[in-house]
Amino acid sequence: MEVEELVRARYGALVRAAFLLTGSREGAEDLVQDVLVRAGTRWPRITDRGHPEAYVRRMLVTQSIDTWRKWHREVPAGEATAYLLQSAAEPVAVPTRVALARALARLTPKQRAVLVLRYVEDLTEVATAEALGVAVGTVKSQTRDALARLRVVAPELLAVEDGVKEES
Repeated sequence: MEVEELVRARYGALVRAAFLLTGSREGAEDLVQDVLVRAGTRWPRITDRGHPEAYVRRMLVTQSIDTWRKWHREVPAGEATAYLLQSAAEPVAVPTRVALARALARLTPKQRAVLVLRYVEDLTEVATAEALGVAVGTVKSQTRDALARLRVVAPELLAVEDGVKEES
């Protein structure tokens, strides 16, 4: 796979994941572009290791955490809301998307990264651990802690979760 193929096939998904990591549409696009430029300069080494998309996702997470540490930015809720309204792949109620964006913004970067990779990118615990360069146990504990924090900062999301369980 060449870098151009990855961009054509997965750019939208990478930007959505980056948005959830950064909380900003512009920040997400900048993050993805920066990572793809860096990846392009070392593409032969990335493809030699196998799983170039997973490697690029890990670069997104690492760069996002580095940027957060450096700048400690906060995102205006209106910006997050506007982007979620435009980019949602499946129909979710607008208030739910707004609550989710605000709740994710209140998590640590590592917790946000684990939730994005596990539940947005739909990676397994093992694949998430590989993408983040941590142990599977760390993914489990970060997921547990992040979900517990979400229950505290966004209890309205529990009603959505309970509604989904009842419909199943």
